[in-house]
Amino acid sequence: MQIRDASDGDVEGILAIYNEAVLHTTAIWNETTVDAANRLAWLQDRRQAGYPILVAISPEATVLGYASFGDWRAWQGFRHTVENSVYVRSDAHGRGIGEALMRALIARARTIGKHVMVAGIGAENFPSIRLHEKLGFERVGQMPEVGTKFGRWLDLTFLQLILDERTDPDE
Repeated sequence: MQIRDASDGDVEGILAIYNEAVLHTTAIWNETTVDAANRLAWLQDRRQAGYPILVAISPEATVLGYASFGDWRAWQGFRHTVENSVYVRSDAHGRGIGEALMRALIARARTIGKHVMVAGIGAENFPSIRLHEKLGFERVGQMPEVGTKFGRWLDLTFLQLILDERTDPDE
């Protein structure tokens, strides 16, 4: 497996993973699938913002998973904080793909000078919460019933990882 920056040619693989999660899981709290143009625009927006989209590629050039981060909140005071997303094809779970993507993503966030990475994860998504905790993320908040999907309320768990030891945000 290879971890690399996503190219426009990876959009179909990313799209398949995204839409599978929309239709069958609570990993994404959207209820409507998207098309390739939507995912391509998302890829281009992330690039323009200077943020990575990483893909895990099989030896056969199949997209097995992807990960990215973006601004956590839009205000300038939050400029040192990003929120991550990581998704793996359902038939590729349990093979270390999510961990490999997250390790590469964390390294990238450190490289561009980010201070904190946040993860907002559905409280019932125990594998994702365990993965983040394995990588040093700490649970910092629980928000009951803030979302809905499949006709029920969903709780959101927030985790965060402090990426560096800076005491001065302007250094």
